[in-house]
Amino acid sequence: MENFAFTLVMMPPQTPIRRAWAARVAADDVGVRVLQPETIEEAMRDIVDADAAFGAMPAEVLEKAQRLRWLQAPQIAPPAGFYHPALVDHPVVATNFREIFNDHIGAHIMGFVLAFARGFHYLWPQQTRHEYKQPPKDTGMVHLPEATALIMGVGGIGAEAARLCHAFGMNVIGVDGRREDMPEGVAEMHKPERLDDLLPRADFVIMTIPHTPATEGLMDRDRLRRMKPSAFLINIGRGMTVKLDDLVAALHAGEIAGAALDVFEIEPLPEDHALWSAPNVLITPHTAGFGPYLDDRRLDILLDNCGRFARGEPLRNIVDKTTWF
Repeated sequence: MENFAFTLVMMPPQTPIRRAWAARVAADDVGVRVLQPETIEEAMRDIVDADAAFGAMPAEVLEKAQRLRWLQAPQIAPPAGFYHPALVDHPVVATNFREIFNDHIGAHIMGFVLAFARGFHYLWPQQTRHEYKQPPKDTGMVHLPEATALIMGVGGIGAEAARLCHAFGMNVIGVDGRREDMPEGVAEMHKPERLDDLLPRADFVIMTIPHTPATEGLMDRDRLRRMKPSAFLINIGRGMTVKLDDLVAALHAGEIAGAALDVFEIEPLPEDHALWSAPNVLITPHTAGFGPYLDDRRLDILLDNCGRFARGEPLRNIVDKTTWF
């Protein structure tokens, strides 16, 4: 009988990319036995003696596990319900795919910042109306070396956004519940408890935070009113962190200067939602992470963690299951 370092279950559905990854993991010299159940019923059978798993782990499957010690989540921030109470209470260590989007999303954030700074939120609508009309000279622009970016969530994506903002001369303030060090370009670091005091200082409020019980609905009307009337909100983290009805109301009331969103409280954003026609809004359809090499980067993390698990080394990208990230 062939000796394996451990058994890994690829949870259904078995997509083409999962099949390709399973083959690559099985071929690696680590020595992983890979099982690929097609149904939840088959997964309940295969998980009994498995040491590790990839994908969503429903409670009824987890209940059958006798040896499970590692779960690789298939996303950076899986949908609500992924970290259900049974999974949170279970001793299994969960990991995710964070860090793979840093360059792509950092560039997307900077695209939003530059669009607002150069007045494109006024000029692009004019283009659709075939209007060649200049605003009054030297108006409608933000001089970035005199601007402050408040970055909520200074993980890999937030740190890359900070680096880019600093490269354009901006003053960068970071807010993060975990990070203690000062990433490149960050002038100040604060805990989330300071958020309300920091919002009035920012010209750009950039949200990269995940959806957790603590962040759901975090940016509501009260916090939007704490922002400068000349400030812009950018959200590329998770849609449930911003209350869209409150945002629409704040935009119509002129309480903030504009907003750019790649994620939404409701996705896809309904075609009749009021946000589409709210003033000074830039919308992209959850594409901030788009770019080359993402599946290669996911596979690299999976293979790296397989090797670490087999050798008994600390896993990469461990998740605090109670906070979902």
